[in-house]
Amino acid sequence: MRIFVLSGAGISAESGLGTFRDPDGTGIWSRFDPMKLATPEAFARDPETVQAFYNARRQNLLAAEPNAAHAALARLETELERRGGELVLVTQNIDDLHERAGSRRVLHMHGELLKARCMRCAEVTAWTGDLGTRDACPACGQRGGLRPHVVWFGEMPFGMDQIFAALAGADLFVAIGTSGSVYPAAGFVAEARASGIRTCEINLDPSDNAGLFDEHLYGPASASVPAWVDRLLADPRLAKAAPTG
Repeated sequence: MRIFVLSGAGISAESGLGTFRDPDGTGIWSRFDPMKLATPEAFARDPETVQAFYNARRQNLLAAEPNAAHAALARLETELERRGGELVLVTQNIDDLHERAGSRRVLHMHGELLKARCMRCAEVTAWTGDLGTRDACPACGQRGGLRPHVVWFGEMPFGMDQIFAALAGADLFVAIGTSGSVYPAAGFVAEARASGIRTCEINLDPSDNAGLFDEHLYGPASASVPAWVDRLLADPRLAKAAPTG
């Protein structure tokens, strides 16, 4: 079985990382103006403020730990591979909690907070400290060109060709902790349905596009995702023995 999982901010909320759009109005973008902090124009106009915002988020991430939902997906990846299947894990999150939990193949469609990208030479560099407007690019040595390696509003997400190819070959599409309001990710469920792929939503509350899913599991990710993984791995259809020899 090939399973395509899309994860969003809801999977990392219990690790202490804020979500962006909550029904109760407590998400990050209810407190901060994204047009002033998460667009290329905002960075060009006031890079110091944008860098400060992402520096604070970077320090928050470094203090966070993966939760049981991240660990369950890492276990699912290992078990599927052992049984001849595959997990494609695409995340809208810019954190590294999937990797820290043990997931080995993660596609970050919105970039990675613990990396910096040079606007002069396009080199991407691991970056865990504060990022400033006067920092030099480790690759080309030029100053003033480093930005967070994240996708801002108005920019194209990464790896879309690879993502759509993986989605087309999936047997099951699962969205975990997503609002269903951010495109193009919010359109993946419709793509899956058009291809006859079964769909499942795992979320704290119904998403904006909940009506497009065949199955719904609601509750905290740290409880619902491990329970879903346990049930899936107990399915006799996944009982294919590991290859020998």
